[in-house]
Formats: sequence, C-alpha cells, structure tokens
Amino acid sequence: MLVWTQFPEHLSELRAIYLGDEERPRRLRHVGVAKGNATLAIQGITDREAADELRGTVVRIDREQAAPLEEGEFYQFELIGLDVETEDGESIGKLVEIIETGANDVYVVRDEQGKETLFPALTDVVPVVDLEAGKMIVRPLAYWEG
Repeated sequence: MLVWTQFPEHLSELRAIYLGDEERPRRLRHVGVAKGNATLAIQGITDREAADELRGTVVRIDREQAAPLEEGEFYQFELIGLDVETEDGESIGKLVEIIETGANDVYVVRDEQGKETLFPALTDVVPVVDLEAGKMIVRPLAYWEG
C-alpha cells in the first residue's frame, strides 16, 4: 500500500486496521515498510486475488493508535470536510483536498458551484482551525485563488 503517514515507523506497531468504511477491524499478521510503501499481511486475505480486490481501498486505524501530534497540528482526515469561511463570516466552501507540496501543504476549498480556491496551510492565512465547530477560518488573498 502507499503510505500517507509522516510516521511510517509507527506502522510496525499496529495490530489491527480497518479497510475502507468497515466498522470491524481486521487483525494484522505482518507489516513491512520500505520506501514510502507498506506490505500488509491481513488475517482473512489468503491469496493474491483477494488482495488485488482491495486495490485502491483506504486503510484506516483507530484514533488511539495514531501517533501523537504537537499543539496546532492535525491529521488530514480531521481537516477534510471542514467548512471554510473568512474572518468576516463569509462562507467559501468545504475543504475537499490537501496537496502536499514540500514547502507547505495547500488546502483546496470547493464551494457549492464547484469553484475551487487554494490556500497555503500557513497560520498567517489559516489562523483558526476549530474541529469541534467543524470549521476553518481563513484570510484570503486574491493571488491564492485557483
């Protein structure tokens, strides 16, 4: 599988995962990590055909198993879907994607008409992330619009 975590060393500690939207975890028999990819031996997946059927499936873990983050850091899954608005309360849309650029992430926000606006993930541009309220406050500048 392609590894999205910034903590790949943590994968070897996992004992169970969720495939896609499954509500029940599957036990892991083995985890191997190398060069941004991981190989999983999952209980109940016994042949290549069964494994091939899982291509493209998102692999999730329990929140309690996730590596701890510093203050002001968030997991992508916590941010995707947040309502995004300006400091004046103007709705811009929902956060639909996060692009990893190397220097800083870029947030892709889409409104109801499908217009996308891009914001660099910088505290000067995104001063507030309120997970409990389900929203992100931004300070947009014209040249950040997509």
